[in-house]
Amino acid sequence: MSGLLTFVHLTDLHVGDPAVQDDHLYSDTSATLAAILAEVKSLVPQPRFIVASGDLTNRGDIDSYEQLKRLIAAAELEMPVLFALGNHDRRDGFYPAMLGRTDHANAPYDHAQVIDGIHVIVLDSSVPNKVGGGFEPGQLDWLKAELDTHAELPKLLVMHHAPSLDADPSMEWESLSIADTEALRQAVAGKPVIGILSGHIHFDRVSSWYGIPVVVGIGQHAATDVTWLHEGLRMLSGASYAIGTLRPSGLSITFAPQPAERKELHSFTWGGMAEVLKKYEGDTTVAAE
Repeated sequence: MSGLLTFVHLTDLHVGDPAVQDDHLYSDTSATLAAILAEVKSLVPQPRFIVASGDLTNRGDIDSYEQLKRLIAAAELEMPVLFALGNHDRRDGFYPAMLGRTDHANAPYDHAQVIDGIHVIVLDSSVPNKVGGGFEPGQLDWLKAELDTHAELPKLLVMHHAPSLDADPSMEWESLSIADTEALRQAVAGKPVIGILSGHIHFDRVSSWYGIPVVVGIGQHAATDVTWLHEGLRMLSGASYAIGTLRPSGLSITFAPQPAERKELHSFTWGGMAEVLKKYEGDTTVAAE
């Protein structure tokens, strides 16, 4: 890579089938995504690619992915969109709708692409019927082989679940498992990994993991106008996305746009999220009585 390269990071789109009532969506996620893609198309210069780091749909059904595909096509983007799968996604819905694929419908969706000298590697951290993330046998072997491909190029990793930044078993439901986090650390040790893009957590934060920037939950979230989402964390006000900038010196992230009344939640630490969840559970219990 030489010079400067920009890309867009979206996450947790939670697109739904407009023909089906979904009581777990509290806003028009299709309209939100359409508006953001229109804004992305207006950016000058144009970003080189888009990363959508999981929870692409809310229910994982084929019709919801067909809606996502329609929204992407209608935006008439002139850049590749790289998809990761999250805990709300289903492989047996994603593959036929998005890729026209009917074989190996339960296999993890791991893939990679070199774009303007950046080796983007996407890992499927979704575990069927679980909220937390992990890797199936063979995935890290695939990653190690991929890391050795284009060995000289900087690597950008994408996965829905961030590494478990604290070795706290009570937080595994919201991240990669601790065991898979350690296996990932060993796999990427000594490799030119310049960042990890993730989703899942409904606030925005950039953390350092063994010197690698981990971008946690930055991007367009589905129901950003709702007070509480089902994960139990307060959402940001106003939909947003993030622009990633890659330079020879590394990765930086900028929110776009920057609403004047935006409420950031950077004060939460990963381990402190347990207290946030306890408060949420307490508040909702009181409200129900």
